[in-house]
Amino acid sequence: MTRKRIRVLWLLASRMNNKMLSLDDLNENFRFIVLEVTKQLEETLKVLEHPNDKSIESIRTRDDYIDNLKSTIENKCFSRILNNPDADKKVVSLMRAVNIISNNLEKIGDYAVNIVGQMQYFSDLVILQEYNYKAFFEEILKALTSIVDALTKRDTSMALGICKSEIELDKLYDSNFKNILKALSEGKDIGNLITTLFIFQYLERAGDALLNIGEAIIFAIIGEKLKIHQYHALEETLNSPEIDTSLSDFEMDSIWEGRSGCRIGRIHNDNSQNGNSQEVIFKEGNINKLLKEKENLETWNDLFPGLPPRVINFQKNGQNASIAVEYLYGPTFQQLILGETDASTLEDALQLIKKTLKLMWEKTKKSQSVNGKYLAQLSSRMKDVYKVHPDFRTSQKTIGTLTRPSFEKLVSKAGPIDEELSVPFSVFIHGDLNINNIIYNSEAKRIHFIDVYRSRDMDYVQDVSVFLISNFRLAIFDPEIRSRLNYIATDFYRFARDFADEQNDHTFLVRLALGLSRSFVSSTRFELNQDFAKAMQLRAVYLLEKLVSYKGNWENFPLPEEVLIY
Repeated sequence: MTRKRIRVLWLLASRMNNKMLSLDDLNENFRFIVLEVTKQLEETLKVLEHPNDKSIESIRTRDDYIDNLKSTIENKCFSRILNNPDADKKVVSLMRAVNIISNNLEKIGDYAVNIVGQMQYFSDLVILQEYNYKAFFEEILKALTSIVDALTKRDTSMALGICKSEIELDKLYDSNFKNILKALSEGKDIGNLITTLFIFQYLERAGDALLNIGEAIIFAIIGEKLKIHQYHALEETLNSPEIDTSLSDFEMDSIWEGRSGCRIGRIHNDNSQNGNSQEVIFKEGNINKLLKEKENLETWNDLFPGLPPRVINFQKNGQNASIAVEYLYGPTFQQLILGETDASTLEDALQLIKKTLKLMWEKTKKSQSVNGKYLAQLSSRMKDVYKVHPDFRTSQKTIGTLTRPSFEKLVSKAGPIDEELSVPFSVFIHGDLNINNIIYNSEAKRIHFIDVYRSRDMDYVQDVSVFLISNFRLAIFDPEIRSRLNYIATDFYRFARDFADEQNDHTFLVRLALGLSRSFVSSTRFELNQDFAKAMQLRAVYLLEKLVSYKGNWENFPLPEEVLIY
């Protein structure tokens, strides 16, 4: 842990008031587990100095009591949460933190048992005395004595001190490891040296447990659990003149729904210096993805100011990066569809989406031929599809003179069609035009795009097919909502077809069939409802069979609207 990391954790918790956290009926159990683990370490130190069977047996017996305390605390924590469904976030965070702390205390108790278990392998304890094992125990015991007060008094400095113990223990281990390695090279007392090294390894692991304990206490105080590099990224990203807040007074609500692998959160501050509340979206994740998203956000804002959120700050953090972007108010189009939205509002949003897309496509149109390679995209996702739906990997079947190819063979037979068909112009597409990546601001009467890291010059059919299937794949079977979804699919399909006619795009329908096939199947890797997933896959099979059996001119290829209706 670095000094900067300690400072980040301090800032995160310094905004909290001085009220003590109440453990209620957990208080006694919690204090006892800390006490018993402390005794365990003290007894273990005595055994290393003066081994005796009685003390070793006492340590093993106490370990059972620690295990029982840990189980009792765990049961009470879960009971407190389950029996209080209306408990606020602070109470839930405290229970989660106490459970984490007790689990890690139990680990430290286990390490003590493992250490005394190594005593039987010494042929000469003099070797152990040549190394500074006492410093390990002093550091661990110092941290253990701080745990109860750090948690109940919400004392951040004490919690950070517990975290810092991991650094000190790592340093001690590194120093002793090098000395033992040097001694081993001399070829003497190998067994005793290896046993000593094992003891130090258990002591070093105790440092990892203490780090978890310290972070859990911070979590109990601030109510949000982040990895250390995410704390660091958050501090760096909020360090912008445009953000009228600091780590001392922000609140963060995590957003976990994304499938991108990024950590996403909404940062908000109702006490900014200018008296206005502020909100930004914070993302932390793979540097290549976030760098591409930053570049695309800037490109979109140059083309259509206000369409996507503005980039407020961007920071590189080794292999990862973090970005702060403007928070855009309003529901996503998906939320509009699934919510109790009146028909006129939903229609307004849909018309705005079509109007914006048409303007986008016309403004960014370039006279360059592009190929969507939709089946190539599908092939790259089939491994993940088969993991969720192995039954999609069908074999060839023959009934009389009729042969039905395997799904993979069907995709392969349609491959040349996919390679052959290109659109004579490109447009700058969103790249992931799911209905949950479109925000509707009813007051401003405009839409916004989010998650634009896949934007590029491409066939507009990519956006069309993704939009249509993101609408179809919602596993909602309420007749009223399904009717909305079917109407939106039909209306949007006709809009895209009309645009294609205006542009003299004569192979639009066949390319759309390829794009829909790709999106139907690739979407099933996120759908566990087997019947619904199969319905999507069979629609792809239907379209692919229609493509490979078609003998006419591609300009006349028929694509039935019914494939979009469920």
